[in-house]
Parts: sequence; C-alpha cells; structure tokens
Amino acid sequence: MSSVFSLIIDGSIPGNFAWADEVCVAFATIEPITPGHMLVVPRVEVDQFTAAEDDVLAHLIVVSKRVGLAQQRAFGAPRAALIIAGFEVPHTHLHVLPAWSEEALTFANARRVPGEEVTANAEAVRAALRDLGHGDHVPASVSSPDLG
Repeated sequence: MSSVFSLIIDGSIPGNFAWADEVCVAFATIEPITPGHMLVVPRVEVDQFTAAEDDVLAHLIVVSKRVGLAQQRAFGAPRAALIIAGFEVPHTHLHVLPAWSEEALTFANARRVPGEEVTANAEAVRAALRDLGHGDHVPASVSSPDLG
C-alpha cells in the first residue's frame, strides 16, 4: 500500500510543491509549525531515514539546505531548521522550516491553516528557489511534482 506521501507525489492527493528532481520532492505541509514549513521526501518509499541509501539521504540533506536558504529569504527568518522525526508517516521525510527561535520548534505548535495560505507560502519558497538559481528544480506548477 502506498504511503500518503507517495499518493501526493503521484498526484492522487493534492500537494503544494516547491522542488522536484529525480530523487526527491519538497512540498508544503498542511499543518505547519511556522509559515513556509516544507517536507523533503524521497520519491522511493523508505520507512525511516536510517534505512535510506546513503546517496539518497545525502541528496535529501542538500535539497533541505537549498529549501532552507529559500525559506530564510522568503520569510526573513534568521535560521532554517531541520527536524527528522518520522513517526506520523512511514515514509522518510525531513521537515525544513524557517525558524526564529528554538522554543518554537515543536510539533505542538503545528496548526492546520487555510489552503490558500499553504499555497501562498509554497509559492514564496518557489520564488526564492528561482531567485537563488534553482529554477530548473522548481516545478512548472505548485500543484505538480513534474518539471517543465
């Protein structure tokens, strides 16, 4: 059975994508801890990050860095944070979010926000990724994980 993330990646469930390449995608979470909170997810289903192939995990970290830099630019955050928990969905994913304080970095602060806000925040990250020279990995549409 496919994970909810695989269903988002294949388009069966809507998503708000900011990054796509042959290894992974980044899309907005519907319950962000901070505005612009994104998930970096490998296309292949791997239950937890410790089971991921080294090259895939290294790629996820590089993409997370790029997304984090875009979030800092888009939201004026002094830091980008990375959380790897993985209890809620059995498909490896890295939470990347703009951060203003360490105290805010808790899932207790996650809140469901209106879809329009999620889409607008994803578009802000997409625009910043293009500004940073990563336009070749920004999907043609916020609602598609496909490039070009």
